[in-house]
Amino acid sequence: MNTGELRIVEQIKSLIALEVSEFDETTDEGAATVRAFRQALCEPEQVTANFSGGVTQDCWTVTYSNGAYRVLFLPTAGYFSLCVESEIGPLDIGVHGKAIGCFSSV
Repeated sequence: MNTGELRIVEQIKSLIALEVSEFDETTDEGAATVRAFRQALCEPEQVTANFSGGVTQDCWTVTYSNGAYRVLFLPTAGYFSLCVESEIGPLDIGVHGKAIGCFSSV
C-alpha cells in the first residue's frame, strides 16, 4: 500500500471511530445498530464502484457485504455510500452520508 492509500485508510478509520463515539447508544435500538455495524466492519479495501451513467470510481469497502449491500467510502466526495451488490461489482444507489447511517438504512 502506498502513502496515499495509507492516508485514505487512516482517514476512513478516523471518520468511523468518530461516528461510533458520537452515536447514541442509550437506546436498545441504538446499541444494537452500533453492535451490528462493528461486526460488519472490515479492513478498508480499494474497490471499483459503479455509478449511474456507466461512471466508475475507485472507492473503499468498509463493511463486509451482507449478500445484497455493503458500505463504501468515496474519497473524492469525502462521505460514505450504500451500494448494492451486482454482477459488475458494487453499484451506488444514492444513499450517502455517514457510514452508520448508510449501514442502518437497510
